[in-house]
Amino acid sequence: MAGDTDGASRRGLLRAGGLTAAGLALGGAGAPGYPPPTETDVGGVAEDRVRFPNWRGEAEPPPAPAPNPLPPAERVGYALIGLGRISVEEMLPALGQARMSRPAALVTGSPEKARVVARRYGIPEDSIYSYQEMERMRDNPAVQAVYIGLPNAQHREFTERSAAIGKHVLCEKPMANTPEEAAAMIAACERARVKLMIAYRCQYEPYNREAIRIVRSGELGKLRFIEATNVQSSGTASQWRFSRALAGGGALPDIGLYCLNAARYITGEEPVDTFARSYSPPGDERWRDIEESVAFSLRFPSGVMANLLCAYDAFNDKTMRLHFERGTVEMPNAFAYHGQQMYVSRREGDLTARVQRRMEEKNQFALEIDHFSDCIRADRRPHTPGEEGAHDQALMAAIYRSAAEGRPVELPKPPGSTRGPEPSAAG
Repeated sequence: MAGDTDGASRRGLLRAGGLTAAGLALGGAGAPGYPPPTETDVGGVAEDRVRFPNWRGEAEPPPAPAPNPLPPAERVGYALIGLGRISVEEMLPALGQARMSRPAALVTGSPEKARVVARRYGIPEDSIYSYQEMERMRDNPAVQAVYIGLPNAQHREFTERSAAIGKHVLCEKPMANTPEEAAAMIAACERARVKLMIAYRCQYEPYNREAIRIVRSGELGKLRFIEATNVQSSGTASQWRFSRALAGGGALPDIGLYCLNAARYITGEEPVDTFARSYSPPGDERWRDIEESVAFSLRFPSGVMANLLCAYDAFNDKTMRLHFERGTVEMPNAFAYHGQQMYVSRREGDLTARVQRRMEEKNQFALEIDHFSDCIRADRRPHTPGEEGAHDQALMAAIYRSAAEGRPVELPKPPGSTRGPEPSAAG
């Protein structure tokens, strides 16, 4: 009787998990001399994916489902334009974790780097292009989209060229150097009927998504204040970020943009005015062409106020704090590539409890590129389209003006919605 009870229990577990006996592949009776494999261990196929029953007790959270990537031939193929740090160190590894995306081509001025990368990632030799000849990608059906990881000043040119040959565009932030360039990029993609998304990876990262959920849910009451810091020690000036012509500015467009964009997506509102100060230490040649630091405040229609700081010559800190009526959310490494954390402080009885909220860490670059691929496949507007990047460009121009004039500046309103549908929880 005990054996029958165990069998019934397993069958109920399988039904609860969406598996049936018909969908199981038990893998035979097992090796001679050993017990046969159980349904819990072997799992089965349901809804065209391999699934396993939950083996954990009630005290444990259920395990995440097994990865379910698209077959390689069905994934969106990307050409990576530029083989700088962000492409080689972040985006290419992320494509190895992506479910809907794959590297399909390279556009670079370095044949040596291209050969090494192509060999590592299985990219055919005839899918390597120089910057001058990238228009040949028009005839490459393996490439449906491009990822632009070039210096900011080149974003407009390569967005327009990519759109002209019918390729969807995922462009790194900041979108451009000026609001006028951003507007031209949007117009080019609209004319070509291709999608344009700006790579705001934090808007897809789980802890930042949880912060948005906490604000919208009201579980800590109304949001009152935001503090966000993004500072780092940048070292040598022999890099493109120290050229105003290539970068459009210093700390503000590079790392201050994370704070600015976060204040917007956390509140779900657009700021109405700003007051800013910028500073560059005198006598230091690194800051001859760009600003070293910017501190700025934003005021939102609901009354939320944000104090934001970015700097190129300070010890690394990427923390965001959200102050609510009934609690505080602290987010160390909020804007980092990895290592996000979250602590929620609130009253519990007569005490104040500070509890760490743990979430599964996911590759932000993989999440954002898979979101874009999903939008391409389903013909949907991306969550962070060109309009999102263009409005940040307009706001940064006003922040610079406030710092130059030493007074508060009223901020422009976007002409329409700057975001598309929310990304799925699965990325």
